[in-house]
Amino acid sequence: MTVDTETRPLPAARHARAAVAVLFFTNGALFANLLPRYPQIKEDLAIGNGAYGLAVAAFPAGAITAGLAAGLLIRRMGSARVAVLGTLLTGAGILAAGLAPSVALFATALFLAGAMDALTDVAQNAHGLRVQRLYGRSILNSFHAVWSIGAVTGGLMAAGAMSLGLSLGVHLAVSAVVLVAAAGAALRFCLPGPDNEPEETGPEETGRKETGPERLTAEGARGTSRVGVVLAALVLIATAGTLVEDAGNSWAALYLSDALHASAALAASGFIALVGAQFIGRLIGDRLVDRFGQRAVARAGGLITAAGMGLALAVPTLPGTILGFALAGFGVATLVPAAMHEADALPGLKPGSGLTIVSWLMRLGFLLSPPIVGQVADAAGLRTGLLVIPAAGVLVVLLAGVLQARPRRD
Repeated sequence: MTVDTETRPLPAARHARAAVAVLFFTNGALFANLLPRYPQIKEDLAIGNGAYGLAVAAFPAGAITAGLAAGLLIRRMGSARVAVLGTLLTGAGILAAGLAPSVALFATALFLAGAMDALTDVAQNAHGLRVQRLYGRSILNSFHAVWSIGAVTGGLMAAGAMSLGLSLGVHLAVSAVVLVAAAGAALRFCLPGPDNEPEETGPEETGRKETGPERLTAEGARGTSRVGVVLAALVLIATAGTLVEDAGNSWAALYLSDALHASAALAASGFIALVGAQFIGRLIGDRLVDRFGQRAVARAGGLITAAGMGLALAVPTLPGTILGFALAGFGVATLVPAAMHEADALPGLKPGSGLTIVSWLMRLGFLLSPPIVGQVADAAGLRTGLLVIPAAGVLVVLLAGVLQARPRRD
């Protein structure tokens, strides 16, 4: 049957979609307000590069520490409430980090902010998947695109605050109040009830018995083992997406400036190209998924990533490398939402458990990928270290079989 979306009031579904978009926007904007202030904080605390690096690593460390608690909290409180509460506490942690008088307190505040951000991330994706089931088609990629808009907006807010001469405390307090208030206002428009209500299964969940994780219906230990294998593959797919994204964040400008002798302004274009293309990929990702299915889109994205960045590294030129980073960003745009969607639908797991595991281990990849690339770069050069990008694309091509094969039918 595919009558679910016909019997549900369209205004309620639209309001819920807008509410989840607000949650993604505020999540992206909160931390982005702090990032441009890092140089000032480093100077105010009079700390060296080593201590600074360890301190800012507290944010992903907090996310990894608390991430596994998200599923339990979602089952007890509901995904919408967890997302809003996490937003409130993330804002408080970011404000505390900005006002910290010592390195230890700065790192502690970042650790707590990262822990709360992890809860928000899982919860908002869980609620986004609920809304997606109402719609009966893919909309999760659009939420991740809104997150990117929020991150850019947060950076612009910070730049504006600094140009106006606002103190760090005033800037972060105002941004936290505004963004938390927006998330709180969105709560009333979120979907009511627990996240495991059977009535939330919409058209997208029908007609898929033969593809993706739905094939994992074997009984007993064999079925459980196969679910574990699929979950591991989904983690690797999501991690491949974050690894490519982190390569753009951490290494693109350095590679363009050092290896290809680009100016500082031109070197920044590698990161901009990757993030901009990723945003475009997320904007159109839902339509591509609805037309071709998650599996085909992921495989095509993996091929684009591997071929685009592989060619750029094989024949290094400034235009070709910038284009390579752009193709890599476009290629991985839908991977994290796809992995989250399939993990949330795995049989035999408690509501929110698959999504929580993927999100948690994906963050572990974020934490570990910079030192791995750095070690390879020290040993064989950054050009060799960046081979992780086409390798990630190849990995996605090989593992995409666990994703949904058929396009969704309304």
